[in-house]
Amino acid sequence: MKTVVVTGLIGSGKSAVCALLEQRGIPVYNADERTKALYDRRPSLVARLEKALGKPLRLPEGDLDRKALAAVIFSDAAAREKLEGIVYPLVMQDFLRWKARQKEDVPFVVLESAVLLSKPLFDGTYDAAVLVTASREVRLSRVMARDGLPEQAVLARMEAQELPQDKVDAVLTNDGTPEALSLAVEQTFFDNNSYLCKIISK
Repeated sequence: MKTVVVTGLIGSGKSAVCALLEQRGIPVYNADERTKALYDRRPSLVARLEKALGKPLRLPEGDLDRKALAAVIFSDAAAREKLEGIVYPLVMQDFLRWKARQKEDVPFVVLESAVLLSKPLFDGTYDAAVLVTASREVRLSRVMARDGLPEQAVLARMEAQELPQDKVDAVLTNDGTPEALSLAVEQTFFDNNSYLCKIISK
């Protein structure tokens, strides 16, 4: 069973692309959501992060303070690297277990992640990668509206992201209407003449 990574910078609309794929019966592993679930299922993981980062990361009731964690990793590259060294191996294990549970007759599964392509740990775990793009202005307005964040906070998150273009097999532009996005998904993932389809059908 082939694995296709769907990635994109914050606000690009990769989740919208994945929702359309799920409507077509394609299983999608959302790395961000699954990572959040790992924090909830493994209280010891939060303790490990606090020790590694040297900062309190829990709310008074003991749950992970997601805003505190985001503030650290989006403003401190060294802290982000420490966190990834702890969390990403667990995410990889979780993904492989998830993939093993999927039906064998699906043409491929999707691994949705904003950062995966730039992490050596994940090299060799996927067969193709699709980059979802949108203009900087569109991405900024989407995230501000979605998350209720001020412009500077969104810009800080945008600056913390980078994607290696050389690892991308197809680019899907999401600057237009939902109808245009649906058509782009159809052409990219399910047109037998598309470059992506030729890769995952081998």
